[in-house]
Amino acid sequence: MKKIIWTAILTMTVLLTGCAGAPTQEPERTEFFAMDTAMEFTVYGEANLLDEAKSIISSVEEQVSVTDEHSVLYTINHTGTGKLTGNSAELMEKALELCRRTNGALDLSVYPIVRAWGFTTGSYQVPDEETIQALLPLVDYTKIQYNDATGAVVLPAEMEIDLGSVAKGYAGQLAAQMLRERGVESALLNLGGNVQTVGTKPDGSSWQIGIKDPKGEDAMMVLSVADQAVVTSGGYERYFEQDGQTYWHIMDPFTGHPADSGLISVSIVGDEGVVCDGLSTALFVMGLEKAADLWAQSGDFEAVFVTASGEVYITEGLRDRFALTEQYADTPVSVIGR
Repeated sequence: MKKIIWTAILTMTVLLTGCAGAPTQEPERTEFFAMDTAMEFTVYGEANLLDEAKSIISSVEEQVSVTDEHSVLYTINHTGTGKLTGNSAELMEKALELCRRTNGALDLSVYPIVRAWGFTTGSYQVPDEETIQALLPLVDYTKIQYNDATGAVVLPAEMEIDLGSVAKGYAGQLAAQMLRERGVESALLNLGGNVQTVGTKPDGSSWQIGIKDPKGEDAMMVLSVADQAVVTSGGYERYFEQDGQTYWHIMDPFTGHPADSGLISVSIVGDEGVVCDGLSTALFVMGLEKAADLWAQSGDFEAVFVTASGEVYITEGLRDRFALTEQYADTPVSVIGR
């Protein structure tokens, strides 16, 4: 792992809602449910832009839902072939690129494993090892045949894919892009653990994005962000307990079991929501050392890691944009440098 160059305690001493001055206009807000999560959009602009942003989210969901029999992805999973167009084709290309970039820590074909654990149906269970071992040969993104020129997809027999690990980030990114093109300079799109910011607050200050304590309900830390995405993946998001053991939804594609990397929360900050979304999952699977190495080789994201023992690590690009909330002021924070 790259050298930890600095350790300190950073404390956020202002309210999360605090700002430098009064807004220049009243925001337009909407709350709705999509992609299996509650979403809240705040836009400093015309009210009709909220409907346009919601339509973008719905469009992506309709195209790549694995449970909607009318979606293209549903057809591909049930027939082994199909053709992606428009946004769904672009999303597939970006998802496969992230699979390659993370050496399979993100794998679109892990869907049958996730379903075996009940996370797609709500019928949670610990599958027997025989079932897991029978499904593991189906988990291999390199066997997905995708023609980026035509959008044609061909899957091996019994393989199924899911773009859920990148869909929210991509949809939020598209919505934020639309708002920028329509002249919006301030907007906050919260897609449930997946935040897209447009510009700054109306007063010119950065958005203050709270990151939840993965072992509690309160905000543990705050990131100052402007015109970027912040995506967090954590075991606390979706899980079940059986026989005193906790099992979360983030699966390790190499073992077929919930990821056990020593991390319990990963937050990614970057310009592209789809990249942040995919990497938050992949780095959670990879663990701190491999995740830090990938960051050191990259230039398009920063990260915050929380370990199972309660330690916090941030990459050096966040040094001046990170703070703990007062309740967690005694938490030691280590900065990872290249």
